Formats: sequence, C-alpha cells, structure tokens
Amino acid sequence: MTDILTSIQDGVATVTINRPERRNSVTLAMWKSFGDIFAGLSADRAVRAIILTGAGADFSAGADIPEFETVRGDADKSRAYEVAVDYGCAGIANASKPVITVNRGYTLGGAAHLSMSADFRFAHTDSVFGIPAARLSIVYGVQATRKLLALVGVSNAKRILYSAERFDSRKALEIGFVDAVSEDPMADAVAFAKSLSTNAPLSIAGAKYMLNGLTLGTFDAAEAQRLIDEASASHDYSEGRNAFAAKRPPKFEGR
Repeated sequence: MTDILTSIQDGVATVTINRPERRNSVTLAMWKSFGDIFAGLSADRAVRAIILTGAGADFSAGADIPEFETVRGDADKSRAYEVAVDYGCAGIANASKPVITVNRGYTLGGAAHLSMSADFRFAHTDSVFGIPAARLSIVYGVQATRKLLALVGVSNAKRILYSAERFDSRKALEIGFVDAVSEDPMADAVAFAKSLSTNAPLSIAGAKYMLNGLTLGTFDAAEAQRLIDEASASHDYSEGRNAFAAKRPPKFEGR
C-alpha cells in the first residue's frame, strides 16, 4: 500500500495520506516524500490548485510515535527528524499553487504543522485539533510555531502549546485555525479550488510568496521583484489584457 496517494482531475490535484489503519500517522519517510510530491505538483502547469487530505476517518493523528525510538531517539536524531518535517511542510508552504487541507477526525501534533502549511483549511464538524508536544517533552518546531502564531495570535498559540489540550472545529474556526467548517468540506474545497483555478497562476504564485514571506519573516525583495517581472513579461499578462478588451474570460496558462 502506498502511504501517500496523488491524483489530478480538472486541474485540481488531491494528495491523500493513506494509512487509515494508523489514523494516517506520518513516518519519517513520508515527511521527506511530502516535500518531493509538492515540488512536483508546484512545477506542473496542468495543476492549478492542490487539496491535501487523509484517507478514512482522520486527516492525521500526527507523527508515527512508535518509530521515535529508532528515528528520534536522541538529540542528534531529533534534529535530523525536524529537518525532515520542515522539508515536507516547506514543500506545501512553498508550492506556487493554492493548497487547501480537508480535515476530519484527528489533526494532531505534526499533522497540525502539515495543515498550517497550507493556504486554507476546510474542516468537518467532527474535526478535533491539538498539539500534544507538552505531553511528550517535545518543543514544537520553529517553523510550525511561526505558522501557529501567524494563524491564531500569541495568546491562543500559548494556550494550545502550553495546555496540549484538544479543541473542536467550532473553536478552531473561532480562533482562526481553520477557514471553514461544514458537513462536506471536501465538496467545498473542490468548489473553492476550481474557482481559484481560472485566475492567473503567476499572480497567485507572486501573492503567495509575498504574503507567506512577510508573515513568516522569509521575504526576499529580489525574489518578489523577480516574480513581478516574470508576470509582467508573461503570455498570461498579454492574454489578460486582450481578454479584457474583448470582454471575454481569459485563458491563463501559467507562462
């Protein structure tokens, strides 16, 4: 069985964490795979948006704790493990396409980092969130903590990390951890992804880079200018002007 499944339909890629018998817990190998998978989808012009979800009843219960004795058993291994986690989550955050997670059941620990790395989070009413690092004597990683702070603010971030308590979808929506809650978040996410897919990919990529960079402290003015210049010299910029003049919908190609 493949632990991570990928499919593409109508310009929307769906990445599915596929270990339902383990509540979709994420192994070290899977953290590394996320980075590669999302880099590939980011480079694919046929993909306009990406949905990340879990098979079965849960998004993911987080890291595969039983393998910690082997892969995270001391300080050096823990450091290497965090590098792998950050690589996987950076692949999601740095993807040039909009990324939406569809959450149901558990989204815990490292899985919260996966979800926070996306642009949007659509949750089922049965969703349960939490970061139990304080019950394992783990300090939640720097990149994950930055994302949590950006989403929910310092007071809520402290409460989540200090208490290690779980919270439901209503609370997640209230504090800004998720963007929408419904009985069918997958249908809502697909509809939203398709609505974004008609807009200019280069515009979205540029906006995503700037917003993420300004929020998380990774902004580079030279890279931002490169993205601006790329869009200004693109086929799509010409197409957008021509479509506006002809009063027709534009057909963007991401080039």
